[in-house]
Amino acid sequence: MPQTCKKNILILAIIMTTLFTLARPGACSEDFANWLEGLRQEARAQGISETTLHAALDDLQPIPRVIELDRRQPEFTQTFWRYLDARVTEGRIVRGRMLLELHAELLGSIEKQYGVQPRFLVAFWGLETNFGDYLGSFRVIGALATLAHDPRRSDFFRSQLLAALSIIDNGHITANEMFGSWAGAMGQPQFMPSTFVRFAVDGDGDGRRDIWYSLPDVFASAANFLSESGWQGDKTWGREVKLPPGFDLELTGREVEKNLAAWQILGVRKINGGNLPKVNMKASLILPAGHSGPAFLVYDNFRTTLQWNRSDLYAIAIGHLADRIAGKGPLETVRPASEQRLSRSQIENIQELLTARGFDPGAVDGVIGSQTRRAIKEFQRTAKLPADGHPSPELLEVLGKK
Repeated sequence: MPQTCKKNILILAIIMTTLFTLARPGACSEDFANWLEGLRQEARAQGISETTLHAALDDLQPIPRVIELDRRQPEFTQTFWRYLDARVTEGRIVRGRMLLELHAELLGSIEKQYGVQPRFLVAFWGLETNFGDYLGSFRVIGALATLAHDPRRSDFFRSQLLAALSIIDNGHITANEMFGSWAGAMGQPQFMPSTFVRFAVDGDGDGRRDIWYSLPDVFASAANFLSESGWQGDKTWGREVKLPPGFDLELTGREVEKNLAAWQILGVRKINGGNLPKVNMKASLILPAGHSGPAFLVYDNFRTTLQWNRSDLYAIAIGHLADRIAGKGPLETVRPASEQRLSRSQIENIQELLTARGFDPGAVDGVIGSQTRRAIKEFQRTAKLPADGHPSPELLEVLGKK
């Protein structure tokens, strides 16, 4: 038999043996059991009781659905208007106003203690779990153990799992009651376990920090997180603004900060054409849908919201929902007749074309992050296009031309 054929047969045999080993009943469970024993030892060393370890970890098995969700990536990017429409709905606005009134006394007392305005607490509550309607259907310990055992982000989720065990051990909730998202976010504010350990508060004075069922604990914990992250209770989040013709788009982006007086001099106005407030506040100008979409001046509270969720779209949705709950109207910028979403493969194509042209978008991963936006902006400058750093079908078309 030729040497090449022998080599190919050997490689095939190795592959088949590996697949058989992975498919063999108990192979993965044995590996998980060994890993779990190491985790038990680490938890014991951190002072977690045997009672908690038995209640939380006995008979624990990986959850395949968690890995499936972790690996799943959205096929399309969410456009600004689609994102906002899905979250700032008329039903959520109406219900938010009702709940703001219903819990006015509780929210008022929390505002006095932590300096976070009630409308914002209700907005976070609404976006995270639809005012407590949906807390997640996964057992947090099982979900976190699955992700901690998986090599992709094992260190992060191992630390979260140990934090979750400490929460149970301290009597705040039982293992059987600790439900959350597939990634381990818990309770009505969807705190990760480490966030709970640092910021959760016993708002009702019963000795437990219960972000699942106690609204005093839910609101106080959310307010404490925001307050400790830099929230300013006498300020808002930002505002929709109008830009003058020919505005220099190089001034857009969170990395550019100017006082409101400076933006006023540059021709930026309230969306109704009025002057900006005469207060000593710094702001950044962002264009979440590119130069043809709405423009926002955003303040420090916007940046604090990003500590909760590092997405400009999320932070805008929180601020706008809070405004609508407080009685303000919808955005005034005219939306396009239709929005064309970019697929993940199209974004990867943009990143590949940028790289080929000598711009550095970072990894070709189909995700529009800050580095990709910087590369887009640099290309737009050289191509004499509006340099807003925004990916679009038009950008892809221009990049594809030789």
